Amino acid sequence: MHIVEHLIGGAWAAGSDASTVIDPRDGRPVTTAPAAAPHEVAAAVAAARAAQPAWAATAPAARADALRAAANAVEHATGALARTMAAEMGKPEAEAAASIAAGVGTLRQYAELGPLHGGRTLAGDPGALDLMVPEPRGVVAAITPWNDPVAVSCGLLGAALATGNTVVYKPSERAPATGWQLTALLAPHLPPGVLSMLAGAAATGAALAESAVDVVAHVGSTATGRAIAAAAARTGAKVLLENGGSDPLIVDAGVDPAWAAAQAALGVFANAGQVCVAVERIYVHGDVAEEFLTALVKEAAAFEIGPLVDVRHRIAVHGQVVDALDRGATLLAGGVVPEGPGAWYPPTVLSGCTDEMRVVESETFGPVAPVVTVASFDEGLRRASRSPFGLAATVLTGSMSRAHRAWQQLETGTVKINAVFGGAPGGAAHPRRGSGQGFGYGPELLDEMTATKVVHLEAPPGGW
Repeated sequence: MHIVEHLIGGAWAAGSDASTVIDPRDGRPVTTAPAAAPHEVAAAVAAARAAQPAWAATAPAARADALRAAANAVEHATGALARTMAAEMGKPEAEAAASIAAGVGTLRQYAELGPLHGGRTLAGDPGALDLMVPEPRGVVAAITPWNDPVAVSCGLLGAALATGNTVVYKPSERAPATGWQLTALLAPHLPPGVLSMLAGAAATGAALAESAVDVVAHVGSTATGRAIAAAAARTGAKVLLENGGSDPLIVDAGVDPAWAAAQAALGVFANAGQVCVAVERIYVHGDVAEEFLTALVKEAAAFEIGPLVDVRHRIAVHGQVVDALDRGATLLAGGVVPEGPGAWYPPTVLSGCTDEMRVVESETFGPVAPVVTVASFDEGLRRASRSPFGLAATVLTGSMSRAHRAWQQLETGTVKINAVFGGAPGGAAHPRRGSGQGFGYGPELLDEMTATKVVHLEAPPGGW
């Protein structure tokens, strides 16, 4: 059993109002974690504020060295951290280890990029010097999700720390021990107060978002993101949000149905569908729909997945499936809650879906493939664009002209052609509408974590 504590200003504290996290694989209790009270939130923010000037004055190369040492510590503890992640949110240990490796790589990326992040000079009066200088924003509140807790946290923490900010970090209440262990690996390489960690659920996150911080960076649900944006409108904090999505997959006529089904299965079922850019709805051309569905059912039967994060989430996912069946969808695979402990749910395929079904119009975040048959590529493109979200989209097509038309017309931050996952490292995009705002990854995240100051410098009359 993991017993989580808060880290405030370099000191660990037990806290109160403990809650228990249940292993979604077998229903065993695995973690107890406190909920930070408002006075603890205030203390962590105050400690971060006090530590920030000295950390900002630390040479960028020295901050980079600290991040490299922290990355090495996380890498060395990959096995233990992967076991904790698996026990809290159900990701199989091998997949958890791969996710942790991505987080380590991100810390090292920001260690390299931090010292290179600079401003520029402006072409002004020859007798003067004009500069645009990036400065740390101050105190960053990082509120992170449970579905990929190490990799996402390493990105936000790494970019914030590399640019001279201090951080108050709140991991998800569904994976608090994972965040606690990550903090314990990072903090020894940083001065006290530079990184604090608070456990807790929605009330703690709300108190942190409403506190005197300079940036609130949140990866999680759209509802929480909107509440954070509202709070920041009152405090003046900058907001970075990567929130919910309902990412479409368009399958064009003329593609290999078996290949398309394999791509769809990977996009829908990976991490039990609990991926920010998972495929959430599929628009398949009628010419290949029958063969595609047959192949997708075979893929679903063979795909091995872990459980959903908890029973509460499974109830929500299954509720969307039941709603679709009540509205006329046909169940081709899965869709039945298994008996026994844990939060398991099978890979599920639904045909005959419509845009009005909750499983199509909302974010499911589970291993459910709702398939809509369309008469043309244009219809698929048009219906894929009907969404309050705008995180990512995928198009499978053999036509270069349709591929170009798709990425130009789809109003999402990311468009992937002929691969549901992949892309060059460091890629960053702006999510649209209900999916958030601001860069959350890549070198551009360093820009988000800094504020630009313009300096005009000229000599007084008579010179220096």
